[in-house]
Amino acid sequence: MSSVNSATVLLNRVLSLKEVSPLLLVLDSVIQSSYYFQQELIHKAKSESVPITYLSFETLNRPEVDEFVLCDELSPEKIIAKVGKNTKQLVIIDSINYIPENQLNSFLRGIISPTTVLCATYHTSIPQVSAPGSQNMPTAIQRLLFMATTVFELKPANSSLTDEELEVASHKLEIPVGVSNKPIFETKMTYRRKSGRALEYAFTIDTLTHAYQVKQERVADGDDAELLENLTTFNLTTTQKQKLAREQVDLPFLQAQQSLGAVGGAIVYEFEKDDDYDEDDPYEDPF
Repeated sequence: MSSVNSATVLLNRVLSLKEVSPLLLVLDSVIQSSYYFQQELIHKAKSESVPITYLSFETLNRPEVDEFVLCDELSPEKIIAKVGKNTKQLVIIDSINYIPENQLNSFLRGIISPTTVLCATYHTSIPQVSAPGSQNMPTAIQRLLFMATTVFELKPANSSLTDEELEVASHKLEIPVGVSNKPIFETKMTYRRKSGRALEYAFTIDTLTHAYQVKQERVADGDDAELLENLTTFNLTTTQKQKLAREQVDLPFLQAQQSLGAVGGAIVYEFEKDDDYDEDDPYEDPF
């Protein structure tokens, strides 16, 4: 199976809840919200007949889920009590930013279980505010990134802006016209295996047709002068004359490989008359 096919299969398995991944963390912004991603996840879960509980802090219109809980006036303890753990289920939180930092760990422990998959959205456009006395503690997003088994970073598709420009625009609330919050978007998926190894893929997700396409990255061959330019104050490139001189360097071990045939590659040393060695020492006897 090719890497492209395996990447698409992995994404399908994660969204269908067939892959072991208890905490799905979705990082969205005002430029590309997680609404369409949630709709795709709900579509996949319903096709597998998995019950869905939706914990809403911001969503007013109920999506097509089994349980819809308005959480804006509930404490984290009461929210946990609303979530059952008897059967396999999917729990979606539309914004985990509303959970206080000092209660985040206990809240996640109260919801996640062997039968529950939690998909939590974190709004990156909202400034982080640390509680007094916790400046030296990990922030909420740092803890979420540490605990998440799969991370999805969303951004618009077909945008002419770079990732850095999109991030600056989202923090300034400068929303690009015609590309924001569309049903077709891009995501970078980071999937962590049990061994700790992380797999990273970039996809274009079409929620209208439920099609996923792996983004192909450009790979440079050889020395690319444009990539090396202006990186340092000295020249890193190799001229044709230098490449030719490098190829004409006489390497002794290559001659040994050619002359010795089957035993080529062995370390060969030819003694000369000026070499100094002890004739009485058998370990220094060249013959």
